[in-house]
Amino acid sequence: MTFDALEVSLQLIEALVPVVEKIKAEDASEASQIRRAASSVPHNLEEGRQRKGRDRTNHYRYAAGSAAEVRGALRVARAWRWIAADETAAAMALLDRLCAMLYRLAH
Repeated sequence: MTFDALEVSLQLIEALVPVVEKIKAEDASEASQIRRAASSVPHNLEEGRQRKGRDRTNHYRYAAGSAAEVRGALRVARAWRWIAADETAAAMALLDRLCAMLYRLAH
């Protein structure tokens, strides 16, 4: 069975690859932070699928927090002018979709 939120989280990572590479040229630490936060989303979704009750919900909330961290980091990178808004458009659209899914899973 397909878990749509998981699939979107993996699409997000794919969309982030060129963006993170560009950010890495400016700030390797910030790029690493984005990679860790983005990777945390599918990790927590998969782990949450195996849990029950409140424990499951907590993992979905962790995933939502990590997705929000990615969004914030992209906004920081744009503020520093390391990347342009059009370079993050696909990732931001996926983040909007993913955050809506995660909200429904966690509430």
